[in-house]
Amino acid sequence: MSVLFLRLARSYQSPATRIILSQSRPVAVLPRNALLLRRPASTATREAGSVVTRLKNLLYGTSLSLFAVFSYLYITDTRASVHQWLVVPALRWLLPDAEDAHHIGTKALKAMYSFGIHARERNSKNQDLKDVDLGITVFGQRLQNPIGTSAGLDKLAEIPDALFALGPAIVEVGGATPFPQDGNPKPRVFRLPSQKSLINRYGLNSLGAEDMAMRLRERVRLFAYHNGYGIGKDAEEFVLNGGAGVPAGSLVEGKLLAVQVAKNKLTKDEDIEAVKNDYVYCVEKLAPYADILVVNVSSPNTPGLRTLQKVEPLTRILEGVVAAARSVDRKTKPRVMVKVSPDEDQDEQLEGIVEAIWRSGVDGVIVGNTTKRRQNLIPNHVDLPAKERLILDEQGGFSGPQMFERTLGLVKRYKRLLDQGPPPPHEKEPAKSPKLVGGAETRDEPTVKESLTGSTAAGVGLGKHEQKVIFATGGITNGKQALEILNAGASVAQIYTALVYGGVGTVSRIKKEMKNEVLGKP
Repeated sequence: MSVLFLRLARSYQSPATRIILSQSRPVAVLPRNALLLRRPASTATREAGSVVTRLKNLLYGTSLSLFAVFSYLYITDTRASVHQWLVVPALRWLLPDAEDAHHIGTKALKAMYSFGIHARERNSKNQDLKDVDLGITVFGQRLQNPIGTSAGLDKLAEIPDALFALGPAIVEVGGATPFPQDGNPKPRVFRLPSQKSLINRYGLNSLGAEDMAMRLRERVRLFAYHNGYGIGKDAEEFVLNGGAGVPAGSLVEGKLLAVQVAKNKLTKDEDIEAVKNDYVYCVEKLAPYADILVVNVSSPNTPGLRTLQKVEPLTRILEGVVAAARSVDRKTKPRVMVKVSPDEDQDEQLEGIVEAIWRSGVDGVIVGNTTKRRQNLIPNHVDLPAKERLILDEQGGFSGPQMFERTLGLVKRYKRLLDQGPPPPHEKEPAKSPKLVGGAETRDEPTVKESLTGSTAAGVGLGKHEQKVIFATGGITNGKQALEILNAGASVAQIYTALVYGGVGTVSRIKKEMKNEVLGKP
């Protein structure tokens, strides 16, 4: 019975089943070799598509890599116009307060340098310009060029290496006071964009000499470590004593670091001994890490400071600084320069300062600082915007291109007075100055004026007395002006406001303009 039932079930087909079966066709069974013939065609297509995709990815990746490389080379080159025409205006627009812009700029330079993406000077491709030697001898040290940056750009010695990378041979940091002080209340920095000028009344804000010394000490130790000289105090002393073959301050061959020192605001000006002790304290802390010590007695924003430029108080202060500098525990001693005011311009005042320089044994003078004067500062024909006319009345020191002629005139006058030599024999003779790394007792090597213009008058020792060195700062904005300053008797032209308005490419631009002037090119 069960067998019969199964046969009936197999033989029965529903209408739907019959329809499906009637529409079905026999399935062709392909030979095995036919299937094998079809498979390579599909694989080849997929592989061809994969190759095209890889080529596209390679092309895109290469393009992005090249773009990144060229962007890096462009952005990190001081000659890139974006620094002057985009970055500087953007900072001014985004940060109306000039001091805020300064702080942001400093932090940016510091961060970029730490990651290796900072702006740096690269060699010019113009063979003619390469043939012009801007080298100059200062304090027996052959410098790469005669351009420097002034103090104020790096008040706390946070970015000396980033500034050196921009191309100057001299970087001045500070000024540092013995103990921390806040300076004057904010706002205290003001822009005059139409004149590319500034007014500031910072008041020597400082974190103190010990703080700066700690930062500079760490910088030396990092240099020693990265160059394989070891770690710690022994490595530090090795570098400071010339073991690395570079100046102890700059840590760069052909360049020098100047550290500016000042007194605290609360130290009474009439107590000359206390004032001297302020400067000496700073020197004792900072001298080991400086190639040049700059004694600031000319800030217009510290009440009474400029009264210290009289002969007797200035001589006592400078004698103390020179003695402290020569006592530093280092094989080569830092040189000492005094920074004087452009407002002390009477013959008697200049003669007194020069006398103090010779009597104290100071090695040179930095001519110029900001000015408190406003009379005849802006020509009458210049129509200042109303806002800037109000700013011009702000208390503080003015700096900008308008200071150039005053600086040039002062350089010529100081040069003439210093060339007369030390005071008469009955006066105190200046002490013998120490040498820098590779230095000599007299500056009898060619200077930039000899190299560029054939002059031989400047930079040569006067008999047994060493020629005093002049640096100039104030209103220098282009290569032609820098050459004028050098030919007037200065060894180094320092810039400040020009860099603020011109961006990180300013030093490279000025040097290029100097070379073009020498070659007679427009």
